[in-house]
Amino acid sequence: MPFSDVHLQLHAIRATELQTEAATYHPHPHGFRPRLGWLLVELGLRLLEHPTRAHIRPV
Repeated sequence: MPFSDVHLQLHAIRATELQTEAATYHPHPHGFRPRLGWLLVELGLRLLEHPTRAHIRPV
């Protein structure tokens, strides 16, 4: 078996290991998405409180 075939086999084995690891990974429930969602809610509420400051300038 040539060196390049062994090298590709090692990459394939490692890729399989990483895929298995990724499939079992569960991020913390209080991660980025909920914080971003609440930030957007807070922003929306602030815009409702001060509608005159909510002007959007064209780019």
